[in-house]
Amino acid sequence: MKSSSPSELEFFVLLARHASLSVTARELNVTPPAVTKRLAQLEQRLGVRLVNRTTRKVSLTSEGETYLSHAVRILAEIGAMEELVSSSGATPRGLLRVNATLGFGRTTIAPLISVFARLHPDVEVQLQLTDRPIDLVEEAFDLGIRFGELPDSRLNARRIMPNRRFLCASPAYLKRFGQPATPGELARHHCIVHRQNNDPGALWRLTKGRKTETVKVAGQLSSNDGDVVLNWALDGHGILMRSEWDLAKYLESGRLQVVLPDYRIAPADLYAFYPSQRNLSLRVRVFIDFLVERFGGK
Repeated sequence: MKSSSPSELEFFVLLARHASLSVTARELNVTPPAVTKRLAQLEQRLGVRLVNRTTRKVSLTSEGETYLSHAVRILAEIGAMEELVSSSGATPRGLLRVNATLGFGRTTIAPLISVFARLHPDVEVQLQLTDRPIDLVEEAFDLGIRFGELPDSRLNARRIMPNRRFLCASPAYLKRFGQPATPGELARHHCIVHRQNNDPGALWRLTKGRKTETVKVAGQLSSNDGDVVLNWALDGHGILMRSEWDLAKYLESGRLQVVLPDYRIAPADLYAFYPSQRNLSLRVRVFIDFLVERFGGK
């Protein structure tokens, strides 16, 4: 049986990523029937069904999942091989696929990519912004930029920037309801909860010395959007847990004040996550070095 060509593998990875025949056709600049025919030819050659089709989208069969995982790996190895043997290997080039969180990606990462693109015109950057958890390996991203811990044991990470977290509230709120003196007192305060990745977010852990206290907090307002909860805190609706990156200018101006300053909260450092592989491509290494330099991380 004839083996799959790189173009076939790229086609299937693209189809799996979009889970749509029409979207895949649009990206390839062909008609949907042409995509359907190409998929049918691939399945006929392999002798198995790779996807389940509906009127609106496709989903992978178990054989399709296996084909996808190998396709992603093979394409990555081909890219690494070509870069290694290229006579212009000292110049980063090729496609760089980056995933970042919605708000932070839009306000911070996108402007940095604008600078990076001018410095490295041979690198094509695709930036996808989403707040949902993603699988970098299955969705064929080169790296993801996230705050917090390593989300997947198959990934490696490099810290881009240290980022402490604090409890904070507006002066108006603290004047009305008072400063809590201990973590336990948070239970009777209005707390604004930032819910992320299906995490209820209502358990706050604070450490002083060797003692860590976990408090179940509650309040009238919660959201999965960081800018929304920050604005609610600025409006005086309650106590909020946020990172140093988000709070710095408000703490400096006095619009927000630190609550329970003697207690520590686990940090939310900024990391670049990337699939585990022996040799990172030059474009990925250069981009990560660029981010570290811009953020001043170590």
